[in-house]
Amino acid sequence: MLGHNQNVVYQVNTFYNEKVQQRKARVTKNVHRIAKVVQEILKEVEAQEPRFINTLTETSTGRFDGIVVHSPSEYEAVLYLNQMGVFNFVDDGTIQGCAVLKLSDGRKRSMSLWVEFITASGYLSARKIRHRFQNIVAQVLQTPQFSEYCKLLQDNTDVRVRVDDKYTVQITCAFRCNGIWPRSASHWPLAGLPWPNTALANQTKAEGFDLTSRETAITQHNNPNKQASTMEADAWAMKMHGAENMLLTGGRQKTLSILKCLRDAHMDFPGTPVTNYILKTLVLYECEKHCSEYEWEDTNIGDRLVGVLLQLVSCLQCRRCAHYFLPSLDLLRAKPTHTIEHSAKLTWHLVRKLMIDPNALQTL
Repeated sequence: MLGHNQNVVYQVNTFYNEKVQQRKARVTKNVHRIAKVVQEILKEVEAQEPRFINTLTETSTGRFDGIVVHSPSEYEAVLYLNQMGVFNFVDDGTIQGCAVLKLSDGRKRSMSLWVEFITASGYLSARKIRHRFQNIVAQVLQTPQFSEYCKLLQDNTDVRVRVDDKYTVQITCAFRCNGIWPRSASHWPLAGLPWPNTALANQTKAEGFDLTSRETAITQHNNPNKQASTMEADAWAMKMHGAENMLLTGGRQKTLSILKCLRDAHMDFPGTPVTNYILKTLVLYECEKHCSEYEWEDTNIGDRLVGVLLQLVSCLQCRRCAHYFLPSLDLLRAKPTHTIEHSAKLTWHLVRKLMIDPNALQTL
């Protein structure tokens, strides 16, 4: 597979035009089904609790703002909340990948739309909002309108709905933070690298991030320090999908799309720690190693695929994969050892085939 010749270009384009496009068409169809169901659920939720306003919208291109695709069967719908203004955003690195929202000095609780979710210490609790939202969704899904094709999964505190017994969608409450950049990511972009250029870096930072209410790897496990555990549960997880997507265009996005297909076919199993998000993270790291545009042209995409998968093998062997913007956050944290070891074997088998077989993409 390694090399720069027309055979590689042919294989890359054939794989992309056939398998990647088939996957995209399937995902697009699934997204429309998921979005329709989520909008119906949120309509009923809003009727019971007007503060949870449906923010899921379809764009002129047929895409849905607020839908994140984790795999062809796993999705996430982001519900953006209003009125974060009376809170200060505190990102001091205490909780990996998270920040807290603290009532601003001089502000009264009654000035907030979310007054009953503010802790005694003045923090807006992500856990309390999520608990309230989950209870309302549970009530909605028990009605005849939804009970036949929707089921609330209660294996953790996230609001996860099984649709048509085929798809899982997590509905996540979040605050949108445009125009600000987290302190935890202040090191980015790294000095001395030509990628991204100054204009792209500034655009990426202006895109900002989301503060999401979700169960993290930290809150999933009992913490012996009760006070710290409560603080972690009340914290908001930072998600930077918009900023990441701004950096991945052209050949970089094409490489990621091919990797997603390869993951679905060769690295997916129940409980796999290798998510599309980890692949996306490793492509971003690969961008720093290969800064020039020509290195992401079709003739070089074969090498980029191998490079990313070798990174993945290394991460799995070390049992650590650092978040691209928030390096203190380990994306493999709390993942079972046996699933990591199995993923490492599957990934090495795949990358070995790509390196040895000059026609690998025709058979994968």
